[in-house]
This record gives sequence, structure tokens and C-alpha cells, in this order.
Amino acid sequence: MHDDRTLVEARLKRVLDERIRPAVYPESVPLDVAVWHAPGEPVPVAEGLAAEPEPIEVGARWGAPWGTSWFRVTGTVPEAWAGRTVEALLDLGFDENMPGFQCEGLVYRPDGTPVKGLNPRNQWVRVGAPVVGGEEVRLHIEAASNPVILDYHPFLPTPLGDKETAGREPQYTLTRMDLAVLDETVWQLVLDLEVLGELMAELPVESARRWEILRAVERALDAVDLQDVGGTAAEARARLAGVLSVPAAPSAHRISAVGHAHIDSAWLWPLRETVRKVARTTANMTALLDDEPDFVFAMSQAQQWAWVKEHRPEVWARVKKAVADGRFVPAGGMWVESDTNMPGSEAMARQFVHGKRFFLDEFGIENDEAWLPDTFGFAAGLPQIIRAAGSKYLLTQKISWSQTNKFPHHTFRWEGIDGTRIFTHFPPVDTYNCSMKGGEIAHAARNFKDKGVARHSLAPTGWGDGGGGTTREMVAKAARLRDLEGSATVTWETPADFFAKATAEHPEPPVWVGELYLELHRATLTSQAGTKQGNRRSEHLLREAELWAATAAVRTGFPYPYEELDRIWKTVLLHQFHDILPGSSIAWVHREARATYARLAGELTAVVEAAQRSLAGEGAAPLVFNAAPHAQGGVPAGGAGVLAGQGRTTRTPRPDGGHVLDNGLLRVEVDARGLVVSAYDIPADRETVAPGRTANLLQLHPDFPNMWDAWDVDEFYRNTVTDLTDADEVTAGEDGASVRIVRSFGASRAVQVLSLPPGERRLVIDTEVDWHETEKFLKLAFPLDVHAERYASETQFGHFHRPTHTNTSWEAARFEACNHRFVHFEEPGWGVAVVNDSTYGHDVTRTVRDEAGGDGGTTTTLRVSLLRAPRFPDPETDQGVHRFRHALVPGATIGDAVREGWRVNLPVRTVVGGPEVAPLVTVDRDAVVVTAVKLADDGSGDVVVRCHEAHGGRTRATLTAGFEVADVTVTDLLERPLADAPAPLADGNRLSLRLRPFELVTLRFRRGPGQSVRGGA
Repeated sequence: MHDDRTLVEARLKRVLDERIRPAVYPESVPLDVAVWHAPGEPVPVAEGLAAEPEPIEVGARWGAPWGTSWFRVTGTVPEAWAGRTVEALLDLGFDENMPGFQCEGLVYRPDGTPVKGLNPRNQWVRVGAPVVGGEEVRLHIEAASNPVILDYHPFLPTPLGDKETAGREPQYTLTRMDLAVLDETVWQLVLDLEVLGELMAELPVESARRWEILRAVERALDAVDLQDVGGTAAEARARLAGVLSVPAAPSAHRISAVGHAHIDSAWLWPLRETVRKVARTTANMTALLDDEPDFVFAMSQAQQWAWVKEHRPEVWARVKKAVADGRFVPAGGMWVESDTNMPGSEAMARQFVHGKRFFLDEFGIENDEAWLPDTFGFAAGLPQIIRAAGSKYLLTQKISWSQTNKFPHHTFRWEGIDGTRIFTHFPPVDTYNCSMKGGEIAHAARNFKDKGVARHSLAPTGWGDGGGGTTREMVAKAARLRDLEGSATVTWETPADFFAKATAEHPEPPVWVGELYLELHRATLTSQAGTKQGNRRSEHLLREAELWAATAAVRTGFPYPYEELDRIWKTVLLHQFHDILPGSSIAWVHREARATYARLAGELTAVVEAAQRSLAGEGAAPLVFNAAPHAQGGVPAGGAGVLAGQGRTTRTPRPDGGHVLDNGLLRVEVDARGLVVSAYDIPADRETVAPGRTANLLQLHPDFPNMWDAWDVDEFYRNTVTDLTDADEVTAGEDGASVRIVRSFGASRAVQVLSLPPGERRLVIDTEVDWHETEKFLKLAFPLDVHAERYASETQFGHFHRPTHTNTSWEAARFEACNHRFVHFEEPGWGVAVVNDSTYGHDVTRTVRDEAGGDGGTTTTLRVSLLRAPRFPDPETDQGVHRFRHALVPGATIGDAVREGWRVNLPVRTVVGGPEVAPLVTVDRDAVVVTAVKLADDGSGDVVVRCHEAHGGRTRATLTAGFEVADVTVTDLLERPLADAPAPLADGNRLSLRLRPFELVTLRFRRGPGQSVRGGA
């Protein structure tokens, strides 16, 4: 029996490859082809259609990197083909193994009507079914010669990732431009045999069903005349009909197939090319919806929908109709499929605000699910944000990529830092590019971890990244798998349909508490430091712009810049996409991102300055504006006043070389090498730096991961380390209260300034690195004399605790983790924080000092990740000058960590003016942090305040509005009243709040009479 099986499988493969598939198009005639190469960036459709092309032959080279070529193909359908199905076969030079990562095309009719996209697995355009013969064919192809950058074996540095370095060498060879007859019976036979062959390969050898299929396949192949496949295909299909009609077992796993095309909003192509990838894919999918009545397609990322609306109105019209029919489904409710580790609290909230609002405004549709199949792990603050946006489900796939530990569930409730639980599905098919292969379907059924309590899983089906989405072959396979013995059943359904079934059958799934950490792609917390700094700065500038513009609108009638802020928010949110902010895109993407962030900084600074000038009024006093949510030096949070005196800092020589900084609260010793050997908390009588160790230590590692250069740092990087202890200079700072250190290493140079502000328990560390290393990893180390089995990292709307030990493989795998503005370590009664203005990656290790003859205490070492130097996909990653600010805060409570984290990111601004500016809102508890003060998005002039409990405990607080309040409501993130929210207790302009640990609240204040506000663009 084994020999029979092997022989039939080998026979099936050869006959399919060499006889049956070639017979799908039994006759063809060449088309005439001409081409016009656009001279620069892509041109409007009308210009491409009107251009005068020149003849080109099949076999010719075409397409400079990142170029656009407009092909015109013409021909006549032979009269002899009357009554048959005819298609144009248009092969631009595709490599069928890499859909989405090479040349692509969008086909237009002469009047500019889009037809469909061209992709490696989707090269056909229907001419007629049937034709009458003699039809004139004229099509135009907008072809993008995007270079092939992704080569998995190996990843090699390439100049192709930027049009400025890519050159002009043609990338592709025009391969086929024909009219051809489609033999639909042969095409159906191919699908019959593929489905049965793939199913047969997945069934146990001893399975009767496997042998039943094998014998049927054998009989079908016997029926095929290899010299007349078309004439014998119907009989071959008839011999397969019996095995294809046997229904699935009642206990079969059930798969909800969702048409899908995961399109990275930028990655190995620039943003402008994603606009066209989305247009090609949506044209493809609306065409497929017209042909396949059971098919359903879902698309996430409101930004991509907005691009179609703006740039391809002819495709948008088709999309809108398909949405109205309920078959082209908005999914996810976010502006983009963002990274979720690094975006700040408000930015993560605004991803949902802008995403959900777009779908509501355009279609009246509200999504219940967050759709993030490819994001590199999920921060523990996300469940509350999803719920606060009015959603209740999450779909992801990427956790299946974890290298060390296999995630134990496929359907579960994910609990965030505040206790919110979100019903989450993690498709067992283990891909978001399912193609309906038998191996994928069988894997989903075998892999499903919730057997016995649940039977449903979801399969996102289609080629992504410009690969064209779902194909007609996938739809045909799904039809055969709808109810087939030996297979899971497959039904096209919307995400909402799936989640309704999944929650109904599994109402109490297991719970996973805390972050969903991806045990891979850890270096994305550090790569492309300029992009990350641009994001962090933009988030805080937006806070300032909204705060001061709203304050000025209420106080002085300043025109609130609704449209400008909306546009800037959407730009910042776009750049939080999970291959832009993580630093894993080509050079072109990050070059443009840096320029964009610089432009936005200028625009936001102009808004801030205009609003502050309006508030400051006339006068000559130095008025200090404090945008942080905590008072500073006598200046209230969210207000402006005169900064109080803070005392002084002294600098004295250190006996053994170096300097001592002392402000009466903190005494810092910097040795002759520029290393911090002591940071002494004077009031607590407590040393911060571990005995015998040095802080502010720059450390350099080799960094050559096994595969994903920009994405990964592998644990073995720690095996080799160079401590950068040699200093070119260690000198007193010009202000007399700081120390300046200069170090040279490799081809790079670091300049640090250590300063101790008067009256504050924090050592500020400003680091400038002129970075010219390759495949290196730069860390900044702080060995702390703290015994802590866990530490806190800030995340969205709170903080998350991670262990400092590696008791289990799960803990050991988190050797690089994410924080926002602070990390905090604590023993009972004393703690220490390290805050930052732009870094995210870090690692924490513990050592016991008696292992080396020490005092038996524990050293807990925090190392901040500063810079990397991967060479793929950007061979010049991070080369150049970078500036970072960190602060070491001894004696810090968690509240101090929160406050100092905000302070280092929101320095005060001084404006010459008159009287002090009272805040729009004040809160009487530091534990309640106001993350946003703004005017309502609907232009009503209502004041919106978002706040959360930040210390991790229950609290009561009084929030006072600095303006007349008509009424106040609790809302969701979209500023809509919450039906089940308790009304806040109001006493005039004062509200009493009771908040659970990390609870997030959005309040909408309707202002009293006579307090109108003007809007502005």
C-alpha cells in the first residue's frame, strides 16, 4: 500500500505540473505592447493614459528601481474563439514565489476605469465569457517596478531601499502579453485535484478516507488523455465528484475564512507606494466580489481607506458600493495597524478615535474588534483602551512567531493592567496570508488548543503587501472545503460573524494577564532612533498644542486649530505603523519620517507659541508655562506663573580625580573616567550605585542576529561586551554645576553632560553620540543597590511590573523589554527611577554580590538601549548624531517616577507677558494624571479632559474646572456619552472622582453661557 500511495502522489504532481495546468489556457495569441516610462514620481492616471508610448517586445528589460511604466496592450480576439472564455494574460516579469515584494500593476480601461490589479498569482484580466469573436482589446497597465529587497537567504545590505541610491538599472523582463482561451473545465479540474491531493497528504496513512481519495485520484488521472486534456477533463472531474461530495464529520473544526490582504503601510517600500498597493488590492477585491457571491473581504487601517478615497476616487466608488452590500468590511477600527508597545497613552487612544470615526463618518459602521495580526507584541495597557473605544475583541497572529515559548491559548480573555478583559483570538492557522492549502487548513484544526470547549477559528485568507489579496483559486478551494470529509469546514464570514460564534460557544475562556510579549523582534524597541525620537517629541508637542490652544480658546477666544491638529494627529498615527516606528523599514521611509517629524515640530511649535502669546498678554515678566500634569517650581500643572527659586548646586574636585556635585538633596561623585561611582540620597542616607560598580557606563556589544537584522537582537549578543571607560575629557561644565565627558570609540564619539538641578533629587544625563559603527549595540548601564524581584515600566495609562529574575523560560525570554518614560525599582521604603525623553528598549539583570566575595546584597542593573547599527533593510541605520536625555532619580516613589517622566519630556517654556495663567483643570491628587485637555472634536467648544489613576492604587480626587460648567458627562474615547457610566458628582465646577487602579476616564464639559469658542484651520 505504501508504494501505491507514493506512486500516485508522484504521478499526480507530474501530471498537474506538466499537462493539466498548462492546458488551462490551451490557445493564445500575442498582444501588441507599447510603454511610456514616467520620468520621476508616479503621475495622475489621466496623464499616464494620455502619454504616447513606444513599442516594446516581450523579453525586453524594463523598470528602473521605484519607477512607473505605463504599458498599453492592444489586440483582437480571433473570430475562431467565438463562444469561449477569453482572458488577457499579462506577466510583467513576476516571480511567483514573492507576491507583494516585486513589480505590480493596475489595469485600466481607456476611459480610466480601473479593472483589477496584476500580481504574481493574479496575472489575468477577463475579456469575455463568452466572446463573440473580433472584439478589440485595449488595456493600460500602470506598472510599478518596485525592486526586490527582501531575500530571506541571506539578508544583504542593498542600496535599493532608497530612490536616491537605487540607480537606474532595469529590474524586470517583460514575460508574457497574450490573449488566451480559458478552459474552465480544466481550471476546475486543477482545483479538484489540488484540494484532494493536499487533503490526502494530511490524512493519516492508515486512514480509509485517505485511500478512498487516492483511488479516486488514480481513476481521474487514468481518464485524462495527456494529449487531449481539455477533451477529457470533464470525465476526470466526474470520477472525483463522489469523494468531493462526502460531507464533513459533525465534529469537524470550523474555520471562518475572511478575505484579507495585510498591507504594511510602509516597509520595503515608501508611503507613496502603499497608496498604490492599496488601490491595486481594492480594485482586485471589488472585482472578485462581483464574480464570487459567497466571498467576503475585510480591510483594516482607516488610513488606507482614506488613501483610496483621496487618490483613487474611481476605485473608491466601487469600494463604497461593496461596503453598502455588506461584503467589503471595514475591520479593526484603528487609523493604522500600529505598534502597540511604544505609542504613548494618548496616541494609542487616538489610533482608535480616528480609525473608528472614519468608518462611522463614511459608512455608519462601528467595529467591535481590534485587528492587529502582524504587530510585534502587545502592551499591557491596551485592553482598557480597546474597551474605552467601544470595542470588545482583539485578533492577532504574530505571537505564533515567538521563538522560545508556545502561547497556550487560541481563544482567551486578555486582562490588562486595570483589570479590563478583552475576548481575544489568535488564529491557529498561524498565518495572516492563508491561501486555502490543505496543509494550512489541517494545521489550523490540529493546532487549535481549545478543542473540547470550542470549534471555531478564523483564517485571514489572501496575499498581502501588494500581492493582490484573495484569489479566485482560494475562493474555489474554499467552496470545495465548505463541507468535505477529512477536512475542517470553511465558510466565508465577516470578523463580526466569527466573534459572535466564538463568544457564544466559549463564553468563559481562560485568562492571560499582562503583556502579550513577542519573543522575537526585540530590537525594534531601539532601531532607527531618529524615528523614535520624532514620535516621542510629536506626542508631547501635540499635548502642548491641544492644552494651550484649548486654554487660550476659553480664556481669550483664540481660534482653536481643529483641522490642523486633526491632520497632524493622523500623520503621527500613520508613522506609528508597525514597520515605521519600530525602525524596520527601508532607508527611504525613515529619511522621509525624519523630515516629516521636523515639519510637524515646526507646525506644532507655532501653534503652542501663538496660543501662549495669546494667553500671556501684555507685560515684561518671564512667564513660565508648564504643560506637564504636575506642578513644577511653584508653577501649576497646565498653567503659567513665575518659577520659584530652587537653591543651588555646588561642584568640587574629587580627591581621587573627577568631580562631586551636591545640591543638599543628592550628592553625585563622578570619577576621573567620567563614571558615576556614587549617587547618594542625603535625606534617606542611602547609596544608589551598587558597591564596586559604576553607573552612566556606556557599553558596546557586537550585534549580528541570526536573521532579522533591524528587527532582532539575539541573546548571545551579551556574551561579548566592551565597557567604554576611557575618556578623552572629563571637565567641569560651563555652568559650574555640571560635568562634561567626551569619549571616542571605534569610529564614533560620545559627549555627555551630567548635571544636578538645584533643589531636585535627580541627576540629568544628556548624551550626544556621533554614531558611525556597524552591527553594534550601545547600552547605558545603571547598576543599582536595590533588592527588587520586580520592577515597573511605564506603559499606556499606567505601568506594568516585570520580574527581575529568570525563574522560567517565559521570564528568560524577556531579555529586552519596553518602557515609556520611566522604569522604577523599589524596596519597601526606598526606590529609584530612571526616566528618559526618547528611548524605549532596556534590559534588567540581577546578581548577588556574595557570588564574588561581596557583601551579600543584590545588584539590580538597568541598561538603557541607545543605538544599534543593523544593515538591513537600511544599510545606513542611525549613522550620524543623536541626542538623548535621561535622569537618575534616587529615593523615587512610583509617583516620583511618573512625575519625573513627564517632566523630562515636557520642559517648561518661558514667554514674556503679564499675569499668571490659571489652568483649565486642576486635580488635587498626584496619582490622577491628566493626559489630555482639548476641545471636543465635533467643534462644539466643549472641553474634553482625559485622566487616569497612575500609581496603581485606588484613589479619590477632586477635579476642578477653571471655567463655568453647564454640565459634564463621562464619555468613551470618541467623546460619546457612556450610557452605563455613573454621573460624576458635581459641586459647581468641582467633580469628585473615585478611580480604580489605572482606571481611565474621559470627561466632557459643556461650558456655561456666553463662553463660545472660535475654530480655525
